[in-house]
Amino acid sequence: MAGADLGAVSLQSRLVQLNAEYARALDDDRLEAWPEFFSPRCRYAITSVDNHRRGMPAGLMYADSQGMLRDRVSALREANIFERQAYRHIVGLPAIVGEAEGFVRAETPFLVVRIMRDGRMDLFATGRYLDAVIDGDPLRLRERIAVCDSSRIDTLLAIPL
Repeated sequence: MAGADLGAVSLQSRLVQLNAEYARALDDDRLEAWPEFFSPRCRYAITSVDNHRRGMPAGLMYADSQGMLRDRVSALREANIFERQAYRHIVGLPAIVGEAEGFVRAETPFLVVRIMRDGRMDLFATGRYLDAVIDGDPLRLRERIAVCDSSRIDTLLAIPL
C-alpha cells in the first residue's frame, strides 16, 4: 500500500473516532463537551434534505461560532423547557469526499433514536453529516451540517444531532 493510501486510512480512522466520541458526548448527556469538537470559528446547522438541495443555509438549529454552541448548551441547561429525552446515535463510516480550502471534506450517515422519559423510543432522525474538518491533533470540526433525510422534523428537537 502506498504512503498516501496509509495516510487516508489513518485519517479515516481518526474521523471514525471523532464521530464516535461526538455521539458518546451527546448520548451520555455531556452536552458541555459538545462545543469542544468544533473550532472557535465554525458552523453547525441541522437542515432537511430539501432545504439543503435548494441551497438554503439556515436550518432548524444554527450556530456560527463555538461561543454560540456554548450558549445553546447553556440555554438547554438553564432556560429552555422541554420534555426530558435522550438520544442514541448510530453513526456509519465516514467517506472522505475531498479537500477544499484547507479542510478535509467528509460525509457520514447517521441514525438517531430518541428515548423519552417514559421509556418510549422513536426513530427520531436519519441523515448524513456533511463535515469540513481541520486536520490537527485532535481533529476539529470547522463545519458540520446535519442533513436530515426527511423534511418532517419533530418540533421537540432540542438536543443537537
